[in-house]
Amino acid sequence: MSTYELFIIAVGLSMDALAVSICKGLSMAKMSWKKAVIIGIWFGGFQALFPLFGYFAASTFSKYVTAVDHWIIFGLLALIGGNMVREAFEEDEENAKETPEFDWKHMLPLAVACSIDAFAVGVSFAFMSLNIWISVIIIGITTGLFSAAGLYIGRAFGSRWQKPAQIAGGVVLILIGVKVLLEHLGFLA
Repeated sequence: MSTYELFIIAVGLSMDALAVSICKGLSMAKMSWKKAVIIGIWFGGFQALFPLFGYFAASTFSKYVTAVDHWIIFGLLALIGGNMVREAFEEDEENAKETPEFDWKHMLPLAVACSIDAFAVGVSFAFMSLNIWISVIIIGITTGLFSAAGLYIGRAFGSRWQKPAQIAGGVVLILIGVKVLLEHLGFLA
């Protein structure tokens, strides 16, 4: 596999993290480089870690995870997206006090939900002749950069239309979860 092909895979894997980062940025009152670095490390780190796990677990655990990964992704994204929509309809005073959280309790489920597909990619990497360490570094850096950029993109839109944007962001997360579920159930190609 060429470096170019690996980069294309990394970009594809980073799209969920990009979408979630944009949604996270939608409700931010103030942007900082520190938050962009935090989200980049969370998403980039997990996107690098999961293919590594998949690579080493190859045939042993993949059949168990791939059998339920769509339900896990759907559940986490629907819960997070539904919460974003609910918060958008709360009193404006409460929303003014509310800030998007970047602690482990909020970031861990997001990072895991965005990285489950990367586990399956790691399993496929086990059957290819490639350097797993270079592969996970490329995937991690690509996802980290896309995630940090997504936070800035979301913030730019959120500052103008925060409430509608927060609703849209929540709906997008729910729709991503539904799409993943329908793809794995065979309703979408």
